[in-house]
Amino acid sequence: MASITKEVDKEFLPFVRIYKDGSVERLLGSSYVPPSPQDPETGVSSKDVDISQDPPISARLYLPSLDQTDHQKLPILVYFHGGGFCIESAFASDHQQYLNSLVAQARVVAVSVEYRLAPEHLLPIAYEDNWAALQWVASNSLDNGADKEPWLMNHGDFKRVFIGGDSAGANIAHNIAMKAGVESLPGDVKILGAFLTHPYFWGSNPIGSEPSEGHDKAFPHLVWNFIYPAAPEGIDNPMINPIAPGAPSLAGLGCSRLLVTVAEKDELRDRGVAYCDKIRKSNWEGEAELVQVDGEDHAFQILHFETENAKNFIKRLASFLK
Repeated sequence: MASITKEVDKEFLPFVRIYKDGSVERLLGSSYVPPSPQDPETGVSSKDVDISQDPPISARLYLPSLDQTDHQKLPILVYFHGGGFCIESAFASDHQQYLNSLVAQARVVAVSVEYRLAPEHLLPIAYEDNWAALQWVASNSLDNGADKEPWLMNHGDFKRVFIGGDSAGANIAHNIAMKAGVESLPGDVKILGAFLTHPYFWGSNPIGSEPSEGHDKAFPHLVWNFIYPAAPEGIDNPMINPIAPGAPSLAGLGCSRLLVTVAEKDELRDRGVAYCDKIRKSNWEGEAELVQVDGEDHAFQILHFETENAKNFIKRLASFLK
């Protein structure tokens, strides 16, 4: 029987391959794992829920181990995974491992959003999906008789809602916080804090240690062109370059606490530092903290989860969420 070889239309290496029949092959990313009734290492429980059928948005929820007498409400974390907006998943093994650890240490109810990815769904769809997910979380605070998610309703403290993410997920967290600064959430829920880990920001002009030679061919630039080819202002769109001239004032950030973390060897490092500096110089009334981890590269806390630096970093995040 002859094998059928699909014809490649284009590739965006090392992330994806697109075939002429419209199918997409993802070349990177960790494997799918099911949710766990109770993780043997951390005691954290997880389950999957549908947030919306149309558009299709789902999430993996996490709940730390609770004893029968523990009726204290827990902070809520809405988490956005990384992966350049085109790979990875809320249901991936590396994110499951990472969030099990973070949820156990921070004692939070976490909602890890499964949003739609490029190239099938180009930006700004991921932003729209994640805003819809945050609205769904907030809607569970309403006493309107609608179906509620038991873990959020019974254990979540809607006065302590956090958002956060790594890389592209940190970019999402920033843009969601900006939107929350101008649009209300159901139940008038407010975002208390946001953490941005190795945020994916870029721009047309090099800053800090970024090389000027070939800057427009740098990988962060190429990724943006791939996932949002129709972006107004291109690589200086405020969603990827929040410090660009003419970008909305960062004083409008819709949270009161911010933790930005960068890694010494990450090519995105100087963007995270400049972002935090710009926020501090704006009229934003919140509290911003910048943490740099020496000797590490992009997303080390997920890709090299077993290292001492990764474990210490997760403890630092847990402290912020507490």
